[in-house]
Amino acid sequence: MAEIHRLVTAGNHDPQGPPVHENNVWLVGDEREVLVIDPAHDAQAVADAVAGRSVVAVLLTHGHWDHVRAARDFAALVGDPTIHLSPEDQFLWADSHGDSPFEPLLEDKVFDVAGTRLRVVGTPGHTPGSMSVSAPDLHAVFTGDTLFQGGPGATRWDYSSFERIIASIQSQLFTLPDDTVVHTGHGPSTSIGVEAAHLAEWVERGW
Repeated sequence: MAEIHRLVTAGNHDPQGPPVHENNVWLVGDEREVLVIDPAHDAQAVADAVAGRSVVAVLLTHGHWDHVRAARDFAALVGDPTIHLSPEDQFLWADSHGDSPFEPLLEDKVFDVAGTRLRVVGTPGHTPGSMSVSAPDLHAVFTGDTLFQGGPGATRWDYSSFERIIASIQSQLFTLPDDTVVHTGHGPSTSIGVEAAHLAEWVERGW
């Protein structure tokens, strides 16, 4: 059975700026192999956390710079595993990587690592191609910037939608068991049960 490890990395939208923007990097695997979700900011630090294990795949929950900019450098350090991202976020990927290729991350795609099955769940709203990764055997879901402790991710961009992120959370995430641990793109983890109790509040406040 796979285990979950969190690595916190930091960076800046300005590569020359101080590393003030923290992200969670999630590694799911055992002593032999690992799947990496959102290898943010510091490619070498994430490669060090892999510690020589075989990287089954790199999954990007969405295309924002802080989640994707280090992905290709990281992959180059660990044997060039396949990088997966929703095609809906290609325009965001292009800001960091131009027309460099990636594999499509599509809803219901399944990845197996260390005897554990992970399934991709479509959760658009923060970005058009935002995806979450459900790991029922681990009682966990990796939500990127879709769901946090205290509410949904930001929807301030013209390509974002508050209504769509709420619909995604309600239909795709809050249908998971209450004890499912929510591992987020930034900040602390939470649970489906804790957050679902506040859905009406989020809808009323509008963010």
